[in-house]
Amino acid sequence: MRGKVLMLARTSTSALILVILGGVLLGATATAAAAPQLALSASAGAVDDTISVSGSGFAARASGRLTFGSLRLGAFTTDRRGGFASTITVPSGFSGAVTLTAAVGRTSATAAFDVRAQAAPAPSTDIWRPAPTTTWQIQLTGSVAQTVDAQMYDIDGFDNPASVVTSLKAKGSRVVCYISAGSYENWRPDAAQFPAGVLGASNGWAGERWLDVRRLDLLAPIMRSRMDMCKAKGFDAVDPDNVDGYSNATGFALTAADQLAYNRFLADAAHARGLAVGLKNDLEQVAALAPSFDFAVNEQCFQYTECDMLRPFLTAGKPVFNIEYGGSLTTSTFVV
Repeated sequence: MRGKVLMLARTSTSALILVILGGVLLGATATAAAAPQLALSASAGAVDDTISVSGSGFAARASGRLTFGSLRLGAFTTDRRGGFASTITVPSGFSGAVTLTAAVGRTSATAAFDVRAQAAPAPSTDIWRPAPTTTWQIQLTGSVAQTVDAQMYDIDGFDNPASVVTSLKAKGSRVVCYISAGSYENWRPDAAQFPAGVLGASNGWAGERWLDVRRLDLLAPIMRSRMDMCKAKGFDAVDPDNVDGYSNATGFALTAADQLAYNRFLADAAHARGLAVGLKNDLEQVAALAPSFDFAVNEQCFQYTECDMLRPFLTAGKPVFNIEYGGSLTTSTFVV
C-alpha cells in the first residue's frame, strides 16, 4: 500500500494526518503519547522510611533509574505498557524538599518529597567516645603489639578476631575497627558482594579501587554488614577509610554533596550500632561533618601544613588522632 502525506496539522494533544490511498483521501487522528508520570505513596517521610514509587508513560520494556536529589537509588524496568512499580528507602544526608526523578533514556518524570527534619538525638550514654587527651596506637598489619601503653587501639576489623579485641579491652584499652568504606579491596572476604558497576579507578594501592559512593542502594547493605561484624567482635568504634573520593580521580563524577551524603550515612550507621565513628581525612568537609563524627583520624596534616582545617573537632571537644610518616619532621613540629 502506497500513499503520500499531504498535510500534517499539529495541536497540543493530537496530530491530523491526511493521506491519499488509492486515490481516496483519508483522514486519521493520532493521539500523542501521554507525558511520563511519577507517583509516591507518601509525599513526606523520615530517613529510613520505605516509600512506594510508581511510574507510567515511559517506553515499554526499558531500563530506567531512580535518583533522590543527586543520589542514585537504583534501577527499574518498565512493563509492556511503559509502567513500573518500585520502593525506595529514604536515605540519610537530606532534609527538606528533595526531588525524586525517574528517567528512561532522555525521558524523565519527577515528584517532590519532603524529608522531615529530625531533632538531633542526645548523645547516647551507651556509646563510648574518646576524650581529647586519649592516647592511641594504630597498627593495621601483622600481629597486634598489645604491650603498647595506649588507651585506644585502631586495628584492622577483618584481620583481627574477637579474641584480640577482648584481650585489648581486658587491659583497659578501647578498640577501633578499621574498615575501608570508600574503596574495594579484592582480598576481603566480602569482595564478591561488590557489583562491577560500583568499582572505579585504582586508588594507588594494589588490589584497591574507588567506589561509586552515589550508589548507596548497593553499598549501604555491605557497609552495614561490616559494622555488624565490628559490633559482634566487641569493637568500640569504627574508622572508615577512603571517604574523600570526590576529591580524587575515582573514575566517577562524584560531587561534594555525594560525599557528604555517604559520610553521614556511615556516621548514622555506626551510631545505630552503638559504635563511635571517626572521620578519616576529608579535610575540605571537616566543618560540615564534625557534628556527625566523634573524632577525626588524619594523615600527615603536619607535613602538609593542614592541621588548622581540623580545628572544628577540637573546638567541639573532640580529639584528632594524627599519623605522620617520618621525613624531616621533628617532635617540635607537633604543636597546634
